[in-house]
Amino acid sequence: MAENGLKGGEQQISNGREAFTDGTSWRDIRSYTDCVMLFAAAILFLFGLAVIHSASISFYAPGDMAVSGSLARQAVWGIGSAVIYIAVIKTDYRNIMSVSAFLFVGMVIVFVLLLLAGHSAKGAQRWFDLGILRFQPSELGKVIFALALAKFCTLFPLDTLKGVLFSFCVAGLAILPIMLQPDLGSSLVYAVMFFAVFIAAGAPKKLLFGLIGVAAALLPLLWFAMKPYQRMRMMVFIDPSVDPQGAGYNVIQSRIAVGSGGLLGKGFLQGTQGKLHFLPEPHTDFIFSVFAEEFGFIGCVAVLLLFGILIYRILNVGEHTKDASARLLCVAIAAWLWFQVMESVAMSMGLAPVTGIPLPLFSYGGSSLIVVSLGLALVQSVNIVSQKSKF
Repeated sequence: MAENGLKGGEQQISNGREAFTDGTSWRDIRSYTDCVMLFAAAILFLFGLAVIHSASISFYAPGDMAVSGSLARQAVWGIGSAVIYIAVIKTDYRNIMSVSAFLFVGMVIVFVLLLLAGHSAKGAQRWFDLGILRFQPSELGKVIFALALAKFCTLFPLDTLKGVLFSFCVAGLAILPIMLQPDLGSSLVYAVMFFAVFIAAGAPKKLLFGLIGVAAALLPLLWFAMKPYQRMRMMVFIDPSVDPQGAGYNVIQSRIAVGSGGLLGKGFLQGTQGKLHFLPEPHTDFIFSVFAEEFGFIGCVAVLLLFGILIYRILNVGEHTKDASARLLCVAIAAWLWFQVMESVAMSMGLAPVTGIPLPLFSYGGSSLIVVSLGLALVQSVNIVSQKSKF
């Protein structure tokens, strides 16, 4: 039964027909904010700023050692993200959840428009070119997808055929346009979010095992649906020496960067792989490689521990809320962040195919930073409402 997956003895406050609230007071924010989750995210962001700066300067241009342009832009995005973070908490997640169906429909429409009029680069059509910046809708879509899954899986329990079919329709409407861009990395993020919510919402075990079996059986067919460059990425994942000067070059150089960091690293600003232009996209796709080279194994363990604390606190908030939809929202956001961290780190070490998925709070990019801040703000809002209801 779906109620079993949602701890059936608890009250389901959210029934999909919420009335708007007055928002969250400053007093409640001060009293009930999860400071551990907030500080973990802030420290990770500051680490990210430092590595973006290091990855963006070059030994060939000593004058650039002051402040890199990428660092300044990311700091501005960070300030904007902080403002959005506070605004979402003030708004109250229940108000946002109440319009999640409309947001989801709008998201699907934007995804379709992207396929028709999006900006193409590197063989994919994933962005809208707005002149001064590029906007990637699939990033913002992660938050909307999490909200929609939480809302719909509460309205239509997964112990019924109607609920199962509806949940698959929701997932398909979101994932299929992303696959057509093509954006395999984001598609996998959405799929992981869906599967995590599917489990948390109490889907029958027989159905879960059946889905795993069908996915495994269809996996070989994915090869024929891939673009040539995606097939090459899979081949160099297995053996980078297949194309050491082409598709395999990124993986080889990333492994060198990670391995050369040793136990304690070379020191901040002392890494060479990125600054000497051996490591491609050092401030975005391979930012963890830069960090590993400069801060070593100990630094990597510390960062992964911070990510672990962050994800644990998100799941802890979901565990203690009485709102069924809020619990599923926390599960979706935790699954999203967990998969991106795992894939980005594994990709840097050659343990996963290169997908271009950003490392949350670390990688350079305004879209990713703002969207992660939105997700964390929703979780913080759930925590504040949940803690307040206890007193």
